[in-house]
Amino acid sequence: MKRRLLLVSNSTLHGGGYLEHCQQQISDFFGKQVKRVLFVPYALHNRDSYTQTARDKLKTLGYEVDSVHEAADPVEAVRKAEGIFIGGGNTFRLLKALYDHNLVAEIKKRVLQDGVPYMGSSAGSNVATISINTTNDMPIVYPPSFSAIGLVPFNINPHYLDPDPDSRHMGETREQRIVQYHEELDTSSVLGLREGSMLLVEGNKATLLGSTKARLFQRGKPATEHDPGCDLSFLLTDAQ
Repeated sequence: MKRRLLLVSNSTLHGGGYLEHCQQQISDFFGKQVKRVLFVPYALHNRDSYTQTARDKLKTLGYEVDSVHEAADPVEAVRKAEGIFIGGGNTFRLLKALYDHNLVAEIKKRVLQDGVPYMGSSAGSNVATISINTTNDMPIVYPPSFSAIGLVPFNINPHYLDPDPDSRHMGETREQRIVQYHEELDTSSVLGLREGSMLLVEGNKATLLGSTKARLFQRGKPATEHDPGCDLSFLLTDAQ
């Protein structure tokens, strides 16, 4: 399998600028062979402004940016893309737009069959997985399915947040919500990516990158902690 994915928890880390915390990983990921990146800004309402933000940042790394929302034919834009970057925002809005523009299957084909590198941040990482069932977002629109692009056979929870023992908030913790997901039958593993972490997938190898640990939830098993640099390739074959 040719897939190359960089799935980032968050685009902005506290104290830094847009994509600043992962800019070295982005440069390593797209490399010198990619000259132009196709940006997908569907997760935010103001697509022009969002595209300009991505364009300005990626230009400093040596990449020109085309936006799918500026293309006369979004499907054709994906077919011609050298690299794809789907930004964060509202996951439901993003997935609905991908379905509306017939891009879900086309992106999957380009990444898995043609080897086009795919980068996602937050919601863009959510839609790369098997479903958006473990997003943190409100369902402000209704996509035709919660099934996502399916570049990996598990789920991601970006911006994973540990319980605060001093908090008086009485709502569910993130871990409790993921456990509720696993109370349903046939639910996939969930990788909780804390802010500052990201997953690099190259073929059948998956490696945790970044500055923070990830927490892995598997149905019927205790949650486990994983350090940056660890091998998570088993998730690509052992999804449950």
